[in-house]
Amino acid sequence: MQRMTRRQFVKSSMAAGVGLALASPFSKARGANDEIRIAVIGINGRGGSHISAFEAMDGVQVAAFCDVDRKVLENKAAAFETKYGHKVDTYVDIRHLLEDRNIDAISIATPNHWHSLGTIWACQAGKDVYVEKPCSHNIFEGRKCVEAARRYKRIVQHGTQSRSSKGWARQVAAIASGKYGKLLVSKGAASKNGSGRWSIGFKPIQEPPENLDYNLWLGPAQEQAYHENLVHYNWHWFWEFGNGEIGNQGVHQMDIARWAIPGSTLPKNVISMGGRWVNSAEGHPPFTDQAQTPNCQLTIMDFGGPLLVFEVIGLVDREGADGKKYPSNVGNEFYLEEGVIKGNNKPKFYPKGSDQGEELAVPDFEMDTDHFGNFIRAMRSRKVEDLNADIEAAHLSSACCQLGNISYRLGEQVAGTTRPSVLDKHEEITRSWDRVLTTVKGAIGLDVEKGTYQLGPMLTFNPATEKFVGNPQADLLLTRPYRRPFAVPERV
Repeated sequence: MQRMTRRQFVKSSMAAGVGLALASPFSKARGANDEIRIAVIGINGRGGSHISAFEAMDGVQVAAFCDVDRKVLENKAAAFETKYGHKVDTYVDIRHLLEDRNIDAISIATPNHWHSLGTIWACQAGKDVYVEKPCSHNIFEGRKCVEAARRYKRIVQHGTQSRSSKGWARQVAAIASGKYGKLLVSKGAASKNGSGRWSIGFKPIQEPPENLDYNLWLGPAQEQAYHENLVHYNWHWFWEFGNGEIGNQGVHQMDIARWAIPGSTLPKNVISMGGRWVNSAEGHPPFTDQAQTPNCQLTIMDFGGPLLVFEVIGLVDREGADGKKYPSNVGNEFYLEEGVIKGNNKPKFYPKGSDQGEELAVPDFEMDTDHFGNFIRAMRSRKVEDLNADIEAAHLSSACCQLGNISYRLGEQVAGTTRPSVLDKHEEITRSWDRVLTTVKGAIGLDVEKGTYQLGPMLTFNPATEKFVGNPQADLLLTRPYRRPFAVPERV
């Protein structure tokens, strides 16, 4: 692992003509009521929501765009000027952007493998950060983000917007009250239709387009050939860049599931299973495509009592091989001793044996429900505790997704009839696995029980050290080999 201190980073950046601001431009050069200037990094997809949200706020100005695709950068900047009546500065290289002392904060909507390095560099440069989910590509990176935020006294908000939802906060409060007994299973599901969930096919190796700085796009990832299944979205389904669906849509529901477990940090063990099963691409083996991550995955974690169960089924909401549509399922449920809390943002408690829901017995309370606005208000107060989704919670929930993936990646193909004992720990785990098998068979005509699936090992984890117990092979997947000069440093 490359070791780089902040002084070494600043020195190397200046040697490359990138001089970083060493003090906080907001807290030292601007008053608490002065205009906040924000730069958005990664503007092609989710970044558009960042731009519109911040630009609509009083006392906030979107001042700069940064994107490695020059065509996207030019088009978005021109459209922004037409819509809002003022120009933005444009940057291809984040390191050049971070030199600008007039930028108070950056908002990161890049691919996952850039989230942590962008966050750490910004903290070192004295900028506050809004970073999209997941905050990290691996567990090592997430912890480094926390350390950087604390060392440089930065406000770092995570893009898990459910932390600003009163509906979810009421469910968490109801569980914590103990009124419905102990929490047995905190269930999350991220089963939705959309790009890459069914198949991305195969794209040939080719030269990157001239408008794309592919070296910067790769950033911390290892050097590799370009193909069109990477840019601009399907990188989610490749281990070097994304975290699969559990770390894409799933991190939202994973965060809610972990939030609901009283006093939770990270689990003491984890196991994951599933596969990537897609409709066949012409000229290629059946049920395969170019992607690497699973599109159907069941993960179970033990938090020392409560279980966290996470279900991903990508083959939904589209007519399948059997002519049926299998429903999408994105949300959370909580199985307690006395019954179940479910209903997403309109929750009710269903006592055991009853299908009649009751309103949750939770006193009303006030909370900040504007997630982007919450970040700005915390910037002004300079109080980490004002954040709804601080980087510490972000790291822990992102790490849960990554732990599931580590078990999956260390697994092996087993007979489809294999039934791991973890399925019998709670009836909802069995129901989830049965849903996976039924959906795959109906949607694409694959009977998993007559074939194989990927079964990961049950891994024991130490939440205090954030290391696996007696498993150096698993520990290797807590981080990654980095490519200079884009290495996440051990010392921030």
